[in-house]
Amino acid sequence: MRKLVVWNLMTLDGYFEGIKPWDLDFHMLTWGDELERYATELGHEGDLLIFGRKTYEGMAAYWRTATETPDIAAYMNGIAKIAASRTLDKAEWNNTRVVRDIAAEVRKLKEEPGKTMFVFGSAEVTDVLLKADLVDEIRICLVPVVLGAGNPHFKPAAEQRPLKLLESRALKTGAVVLRYEPVKFA
Repeated sequence: MRKLVVWNLMTLDGYFEGIKPWDLDFHMLTWGDELERYATELGHEGDLLIFGRKTYEGMAAYWRTATETPDIAAYMNGIAKIAASRTLDKAEWNNTRVVRDIAAEVRKLKEEPGKTMFVFGSAEVTDVLLKADLVDEIRICLVPVVLGAGNPHFKPAAEQRPLKLLESRALKTGAVVLRYEPVKFA
């Protein structure tokens, strides 16, 4: 059974981007050789990326011409991708297909053979998949900054979601990579 992992950078006060879409300047507070190595490791672990429409459009615009991190760019451009969207008609970034019902698609994909599936960014898609009980692991790089305002990574929910800590890894930049597993109730 395939595993679904959510991955994102998040500020101490819970934001994955600033007030404006793609306001990600705080990422540079933690970027360095350790996080670059970690990102490269993700490339060896996974074989499918899942994005919401907004994240998909931003990632496609950036990675198609990115040259700063060639190994990560090769991974991002070569891997299979899903753009979860009810409004996007076609996907221009190579190896991407558009899916309207992401929960149903992930449920089906989890039963197929393959490597880890990752959701990068995409707070709305993460919310849908968490509510559908399809997320196997949440990995957060907690950036040591209080942004004060922005787009929260985790959306309001009607109930608590207990998590079990699997690993914590401190980086030289002061960031901490946290790995959590949602606690399943019987």
